[in-house]
Amino acid sequence: MSQRIYIPCDTTALSLGADQLAEAVQQEIEQRGLDATIVRNGSRGMLWLEPLVEVETAKGRVGYGAISAQQVPALFDAGMLDGNQQHESCIGLVEEHPFLKKQQRLTFARSGITDPVSIEDYIALDGFNGLKNAIAMQAQNIVDEVKTSGLRGRGGAAFPTGIKWQTVLDTPSEQKYIVCNADEGDSGTFADRLVMECDPFMLIEGMTIAGLAVHATQGYIYLRSEYPVAHKLLNEAIERAYKAGYLGENILGSGKHFDLEVRLGAGAYICGEETSLLDSLEGKRGLVRAKPPLPAIVGLFGQPTVVNNVLSFAAVPYILDKGGQSYADYGMGRSRGTLPLQLAGNVKQGGLVELAFGISLRELMEDFGGGTLTGKPLKAVQVGGPLGAYLPASQWDTLIDYEEFAAVGAVLGHGGVVMFDETVDMGQQARFSMEFCKVESCGKCTPCRIGSTRGVEVIDRIRSGENANANWVLLEDLCETMIDGSLCAMGGMTPFPVQSVMKYFPEELSATR
Repeated sequence: MSQRIYIPCDTTALSLGADQLAEAVQQEIEQRGLDATIVRNGSRGMLWLEPLVEVETAKGRVGYGAISAQQVPALFDAGMLDGNQQHESCIGLVEEHPFLKKQQRLTFARSGITDPVSIEDYIALDGFNGLKNAIAMQAQNIVDEVKTSGLRGRGGAAFPTGIKWQTVLDTPSEQKYIVCNADEGDSGTFADRLVMECDPFMLIEGMTIAGLAVHATQGYIYLRSEYPVAHKLLNEAIERAYKAGYLGENILGSGKHFDLEVRLGAGAYICGEETSLLDSLEGKRGLVRAKPPLPAIVGLFGQPTVVNNVLSFAAVPYILDKGGQSYADYGMGRSRGTLPLQLAGNVKQGGLVELAFGISLRELMEDFGGGTLTGKPLKAVQVGGPLGAYLPASQWDTLIDYEEFAAVGAVLGHGGVVMFDETVDMGQQARFSMEFCKVESCGKCTPCRIGSTRGVEVIDRIRSGENANANWVLLEDLCETMIDGSLCAMGGMTPFPVQSVMKYFPEELSATR
């Protein structure tokens, strides 16, 4: 059998020359007359090592990190195909790398191992087992299994997934929809992208199970327009799923029906909010809708709709395969299962880390992230995207759990963790938060639309020393007004990072910095 060499095809690896690397490896194979085949796999999530070349050996897959096309001849000379681990770029057996070995990978169990669009690879690693189980179950039993798992929405609000599905199931309608929010726009987040680029059949399976659970026959993936690689791979995977009988009018001969297609987003952060997303999906300008009615009752085209994000749907195949209790056995308190966390910003080892709830933020940043890339002391970390608070050192021992974070005025959100070293200007970061809202607000409600504009102006006055004390009080009042009066979390959470700077880094917001 031909020896296999794995080279990733996800966006991160491609941006670092993975295609050119694959061409160089193929040329070397041909010139040396070797019996070897290149497999374009997904990423393991160790992004600081991309492109990561993996070579299949008798002992397992040996990895060579951050490889360029220029290094290829020397790698072959050094005995790469023999699993020679003496080369400086060798990280040893990939599965034994501490970054991977310390994780609890349920959602990302296949990521980096398989060809993303190979149904055969997917099935070989338990793919579609959950769907097969779901086909044999009553809709209520599927929902009950999701309830047992304790799965909460991984998009930010952390609403119990089973309760949302129950509402849609209980709402009578001839037409219901499943909508996946793949408009991943939070700073420092890329877990959704990795699901879609590295294991797209998992998302397809999860959405199909959701359709069976609530009697919905049509699904849409609302995909961020800035994800062309994910767009290509998703469409290819969906086409193959139809041909293999996993989508369409007669899923696996069961007589059950589910159709799925991808729709590109509008390039607006606000369309990550579920009602704004639904307006955009209907062909309208993305504006936030007042609630109630909830989308679970009056959603897409006025019909009952399940709206969950990629990570929520991606957790479902495991739950229906291994059982809800198996998933619930991970985690702590009301935060059950695992959360894919994304390390970004000024970090030495940036990448994706899937862990059961309960590890501390400090452990995550030090044990997995390896500290800052610059080697300078860490000053602050923002968790949960641009609307999340900036956390000082006194809060880094907070356990990664929805309730624990809420208790210190922070949010977990989509699991993005952006690190900043001591050189960061926290006053500038506070201004950025308000400016981000000013640019991305849908404009429907006054507290968000006008409040963010005034917020930027007030922060500028404070930083320039203009009547600083009075403007500080004004900024406090403005933040409270935005929190209490905004229609959605865009305006309601924008003050969180600003307030955290005012509380923990007040001297950096003043003109005396």
